[in-house]
Amino acid sequence: MADLTKKYDVLVIGGGNAALCAALSARLEGASVLVLERAEKFYRGGNTRHTRNMRCAHDEATGTLTGPYPEDELFEDLLRVTEGETDEELARHMIHESKDMLNWIVEQGVRFQPPLAGTLGLGRTNSFFLGGGRAMLNALYNTAARIGVDVLYEAEVTSMDIEEGMFLSATAHIDGKDETIRAGALVAAAGGFESNIDWLKEYWGEAAENFLIRGTANNQGTILKMLLDKNVQQIGDPTQCHAVAIDARAPKYDGGIITRLDCVVFGIVVNKHSERFYDEGEDIWPKRYAIWGRLVAAQPDQIAYIVFDHDSLHRFMPSLFPPIKADTIGELAAVLEIPAETLEKTVTEFNGAVVDGTFDHTILDDCHTDGIEPAKTHWARRLETPPYYAYPVRPGITFTYLGTRVNKEARMIMDDGKLSANMFAAGEIMSGNVLGKGYAAGIGMTIGSVFGRIAGREAANNARN
Repeated sequence: MADLTKKYDVLVIGGGNAALCAALSARLEGASVLVLERAEKFYRGGNTRHTRNMRCAHDEATGTLTGPYPEDELFEDLLRVTEGETDEELARHMIHESKDMLNWIVEQGVRFQPPLAGTLGLGRTNSFFLGGGRAMLNALYNTAARIGVDVLYEAEVTSMDIEEGMFLSATAHIDGKDETIRAGALVAAAGGFESNIDWLKEYWGEAAENFLIRGTANNQGTILKMLLDKNVQQIGDPTQCHAVAIDARAPKYDGGIITRLDCVVFGIVVNKHSERFYDEGEDIWPKRYAIWGRLVAAQPDQIAYIVFDHDSLHRFMPSLFPPIKADTIGELAAVLEIPAETLEKTVTEFNGAVVDGTFDHTILDDCHTDGIEPAKTHWARRLETPPYYAYPVRPGITFTYLGTRVNKEARMIMDDGKLSANMFAAGEIMSGNVLGKGYAAGIGMTIGSVFGRIAGREAANNARN
């Protein structure tokens, strides 16, 4: 039972994967720990509720992974998707520490399923949670309760008392009144600002009104803003984010994984003018799926359509919503309310440019186009088998990369370059240190788990000393 009259060793703000890893890590070091989760209990965990896997380095195949994934390979994958925009020292440190996470997190009660097969091709690199993100969260919360971590729900932090880089206390609205909570150290793990449309509009303009938020509506960025206002050093491009193409029929918030579409590589993507605008076969899907949200965001009215034929219908994981269907390309365009003549021309030109090869979605195959722009460099197949299908898509924002700068101990760095006396960060709120841009499937959970464990341990030691 939480006792707000006492001074805790460690206060953790947030309730997702990074926060729980921090809380468990601190408690295992012997610290008294209080977790403040803004959401009600059912919706606890932020975006972690919607996740499925994490990407960690490992030296050999296991019961849940089909082969080794060396540290250098994971770093090269990270470099490729970020185009070099990462703090190499922090990234390599995270990757090295990730090797032990798969064991540590199992010790905390989390279970993984057998290796995944199918269109995502992640069986060697990514470990999938048995039961998904909610099951993973439940396991961490159960362990937290068992070892004595205090947790309060519907506890919104409204202000923090921070003096010259030292956290003194937080004020939180709990059970209808404001409570002052004192702690020897702070771990901020409260996510980004992707749910704050007004803040997004500062960087994206009115286009942000058409963004859909894949996860929680609670990630308003209030903790991040408080910290930046208290002279914590900022890192990350505020326009960079994890943004995927999701079904345009998804709800504004909390649509989750079931609204994501994995069929881009099997067809073509056109905008509202029925024109293609990017290479749908640029790279293996798990390394490129997170660019499509930004690509669609740059299109007129932030809308696009994935178009494919009957031969591809059962080659990918279906969305919550059924695809839109028509017997001809022209009829499909009419249903989508986009120019029919232009779509017919786009499809005809694409089909004529396809160079036949051996189709294999698990590798960079030799099926490509020749003589059209943009090219489709892999997995190019003619759209010629009716009926034809389409999914309307909009940008689905998962989390933002603007955050607090930290060092290898997850300690926040102040504007003057000095280390905070007792403030640490983990998860989305500091992901910009590793992710300057781009994304590789599962890396967000790795950032949260690794830096959560580090932040909790360092905060506990800091509070004790």
